[in-house]
Amino acid sequence: MTLSLSSPATTAEFAAYYRLRYEVLRQPWGQPEGSERADDDRAPATVHAMATAPDGRVAGVARLSPAGPDQAQVRFMAVAPEWQGQGVGRQLLHYLEANARRGGIREVVLHAREAAVPFYARRGYALVAPSHTLFGRIPHFLMRKAL
Repeated sequence: MTLSLSSPATTAEFAAYYRLRYEVLRQPWGQPEGSERADDDRAPATVHAMATAPDGRVAGVARLSPAGPDQAQVRFMAVAPEWQGQGVGRQLLHYLEANARRGGIREVVLHAREAAVPFYARRGYALVAPSHTLFGRIPHFLMRKAL
């Protein structure tokens, strides 16, 4: 099935975007609704990516935000369970990296959950160091990629 990639623009698109972020990244760990949002989500330099199926279902979401001079950070990568393993994450990452290159970004960093480290490594991200443990039980690892 062909997915369309874009940045959410309408109130309804952002609602669907945040719904998937919550359902995949926060709800399974008992976190409250609203915890899927970040203060800089609406910052002008933040880029949101959403993969949508022809029937309107959101297959995956991610975002890119400034992290320093010539550096950006991928955060909140989430793929709906029924879409996992079908290239959605790869497409979202490609979309964000292309946007970063257009903006003059030279390096992308991220904090990957332990289970996602191999996914990012296959896409050229180097493991730097252990990062933090989210919710006291989800180890994360700092990774980076030169663009």
